[in-house]
Amino acid sequence: MAERPLYLSAEERRAATVQAVVDLAAEHNPAEITTTDIADRMGLTQGALFRHFPNKDAILEAAMSWVTERLLTSVDKAAVGVASPSAALEAMFMTHIAFVAKHPGVPRLLFGELQRADDTLAKRMVQTVIRKYEQRLQRLMEAGKAQGELDAQLDVASAAVLFIGTIQGLVMQSLLAGKVTQIRRNAPGVFAIYLRGIGVRP
Repeated sequence: MAERPLYLSAEERRAATVQAVVDLAAEHNPAEITTTDIADRMGLTQGALFRHFPNKDAILEAAMSWVTERLLTSVDKAAVGVASPSAALEAMFMTHIAFVAKHPGVPRLLFGELQRADDTLAKRMVQTVIRKYEQRLQRLMEAGKAQGELDAQLDVASAAVLFIGTIQGLVMQSLLAGKVTQIRRNAPGVFAIYLRGIGVRP
């Protein structure tokens, strides 16, 4: 059990709960994480935890909200002020990779929610963040086509799916290898191949 923390506000306690879930997901199957595990990690009783969240699903929803906000904000910032659409795509790709390396529990949480058979709010939130991400990528790729940097015939919808799928593939391989840090090493070479595939030449 973790050392019992000093007094935190309700907002700080909720944020600490989300962080505990993300940390636990890096170590365990997210489906098997219980509210007891979360409370223990935080140094709380379950009763104290339930003063801020009514149930585990509410905690997962808060975690998905955190992931959505942090990830999209990070990739948006990465693309600001970059010299060209292809450079912006690279900045977003590498920022996403860095986010996963820093928070290895995040992809496990996302994959776990998408595998659930039932239609939960947390699952819908994951689907929504993927759609928003794809829309950002498509707008950037359309700009690249307009500027003559990307292939004029590029199917931006498919290219956006492949962009995210490429990251997911790198994540899955790193999880299978048990070495999330290797994702940083493999990302540059993989992204170079992706760029050539969408019509960008060195």
